Amino acid sequence: MPHFLKMGLILMVVGLIATTILAGVEDVTRAPIANTQRQELLNALAQVLPKGFDNSPEKDFVQLGDKRINRKAKPVPFYRSRKGGEDHGVAFMVTAPDGYSGNIDILVGMTASGTITGVNIVAHAETPGLGDKVVKTDWLKSFLGKNLKNAKWGVKKDGGEFDQFAGATITPRAIVNAVKRGLEYVAENQEKIFKTPAEESAK
Repeated sequence: MPHFLKMGLILMVVGLIATTILAGVEDVTRAPIANTQRQELLNALAQVLPKGFDNSPEKDFVQLGDKRINRKAKPVPFYRSRKGGEDHGVAFMVTAPDGYSGNIDILVGMTASGTITGVNIVAHAETPGLGDKVVKTDWLKSFLGKNLKNAKWGVKKDGGEFDQFAGATITPRAIVNAVKRGLEYVAENQEKIFKTPAEESAK
């Protein structure tokens, strides 16, 4: 057999063996990775959803899009919590496009009637020591218990009730406005959010 054919055959065999090994590794690791991702999602939802639900909100969700949720109206999951089969709460991601350094992704949880039970910043690029104070202080707790009727939505500089940080008003303003838009969307779309059949379980 010519040398180059022999080398080609060897390389082909090595390639097949490597492919088989990689496929086996993927099969072995797929389930643990999926379980880890599911647990991370569950933990994130548990931090913002109202307590006491008895369903699996990571499986009970519907994808909806609107420019108030993010600038491109890209559909995002609305995770529904239930209690005794009744509407209980919802958690979803809203994006503030006007942070000082760009987008701020915010996970918002609220009761089915629209009262906030949790707000967490998932991703941002705000200035260290200034805008990033929103995730390094208790400022986000100021949203707890707030709804469209019982709060003056805006930072104090704009006549609202939410504190801003010295030299870093842009970040709090962007977050407050984004959360308010999320509340408004939920209030106007109760039927879509809670009555639409659940989609395929989150990956």
